[in-house]
Amino acid sequence: LWVVGALAGSMLFFGVIVAPLVFRVLPAESAGAFLRAFFPNYYIWGFVVAALAAAMAAFADSVSLLLSLVVAGLFVYARQSLMPKINAARDAALTGNETAKMRFERLHRTSVVINAVQLVVVLAIGARQIW
Repeated sequence: LWVVGALAGSMLFFGVIVAPLVFRVLPAESAGAFLRAFFPNYYIWGFVVAALAAAMAAFADSVSLLLSLVVAGLFVYARQSLMPKINAARDAALTGNETAKMRFERLHRTSVVINAVQLVVVLAIGARQIW
């Protein structure tokens, strides 16, 4: 419960506090550079904590184990596959490429949906532990 709580809390903290603050306080170029440096670490953190939750669930709850592994796998997918595509599309979009801009928006939306699904799953794992 503590581990999934830490993961849910850090995911919520990023989405509710960090991301909006970065775009409100920093110029767009600096905000983008910060987030490019931030996201690889965010995904590693998420993977490690989800993997730890899976390891702990392996001794008690096979459903939570499976769900934690799905969350961990999505962090790996987002970091290793989705993030490089998002960065490439963003770079191309900044040169004025409208197709790349639409691709960036689609990929970014995909990453947001994946993160939201992960958060819901993590909260469900936590709820399983409470009830």
